[in-house]
Amino acid sequence: MSGVTNSLIEAAQKASKGSLDSTLRQRLFDRHKAVADAVIQDEAVRAVALEQMDRRLDRFEKLCFGLSMVHELTPRLLDAISGTGEMLAAPLVAGAIAAGGRTSCAIDATDCIVTTDQFGGAEPLMDETRVKMQAKVRPLIERGESPVLTGFIGATVDGVLTTLGRGGSDYSASIVGAALDADEIWIWTDVDGVLSANPSEVPDARTLAEISYSEASELAYYGAKVLHYKTILPAFRQRIPVRILNSFNPTHPGTRVSVEGDPSVPGVKAVTSIRGVSLITISGTGMQGIPGIVAKAFEVVAEQQSNVLMISQASSENNMCFVITAADAPRVVKALRGTLELELQRDHVEEISEQPVAVVAAIGDRMRGTPGIAATVFGALGSEGINVIAISQGSSERNISLVVAEPDAAPAIRALHRAFRLNGTAVAAK
Repeated sequence: MSGVTNSLIEAAQKASKGSLDSTLRQRLFDRHKAVADAVIQDEAVRAVALEQMDRRLDRFEKLCFGLSMVHELTPRLLDAISGTGEMLAAPLVAGAIAAGGRTSCAIDATDCIVTTDQFGGAEPLMDETRVKMQAKVRPLIERGESPVLTGFIGATVDGVLTTLGRGGSDYSASIVGAALDADEIWIWTDVDGVLSANPSEVPDARTLAEISYSEASELAYYGAKVLHYKTILPAFRQRIPVRILNSFNPTHPGTRVSVEGDPSVPGVKAVTSIRGVSLITISGTGMQGIPGIVAKAFEVVAEQQSNVLMISQASSENNMCFVITAADAPRVVKALRGTLELELQRDHVEEISEQPVAVVAAIGDRMRGTPGIAATVFGALGSEGINVIAISQGSSERNISLVVAEPDAAPAIRALHRAFRLNGTAVAAK
């Protein structure tokens, strides 16, 4: 069902401008009906699934019609529309499981995942969610059924539909597993777990048998697409292992994410990157000893609702830089020049610039206290003639982040992967 959510969002955006897509409802119904006809053999079960889908598409059509009249697409209304795809898919999965001989039913997560009212990126309220999950879902499991919950969506305390943000279905799995006190949470994707690097850039990248929650969080944040960056939070709080598996290669053990990870693997475990970012630099010899410039800069970034991915500042205070998404850069630079206008006039700040870059990160829990990591990093990049524009390492020592020119990102990743010998044979997690 790839592309359904994108179609729903596009239809909502067009409707808000007065342009209704009169054919999308039928196209979506026909597409889902074809799957229902193929996987649900029981006519009565198929009829129930089709009736559910028909009712939900009616609701979608009415919402779009209302949008075309009021011409205002609010975050709340966009959630109501974009969450429709999951509600169409769940009955199909439940029907397919039932056709395989195991009792199953589709459950809307709006009935059991309770969230904040931050539409477009809601956060779960775990205490309320636990009560509802234990009441609604636990009895089904104890009866031997396989309930299918809609991912990506939830509802406020008042029952208003919300979404957890794009990529939020994995997040849903972690929320459900934590609320049910699962032994493990399995996330089925299209790769053999978490890899030591992006295989499209490093052909000999290998699957990591076991990583810690902190390593998984770093990898997710720094561009690894296997996990949504919030996914592991509910599992982490309950100390529940998460296993990443490949639905196209189900015999592969995948990657196990646990509290301790694999303590036998020292140093760097993986190399990843973030693309489509810009380095914002604020510099000037007059910045030294002038209080408040850094505070003003980051207040501007916050006001522009831009997320800072990396920060670096020399102890001389003559230069500070940070990385944000490239799409935010022009807006942030303009706002910075306005806020720091007085400092620019007095030559405390001489330049505010932006530069398209990439961030390359070497990640591993056991980097902490391991001598020679930074030397290996700089040696590997130096041998390839790659210039490091900026560097950042937190006191946790599990991540060394480097800013390089965009074209140097892939060669940098390959160089670091080779230098830390990450292409060894993986050992299956137990």
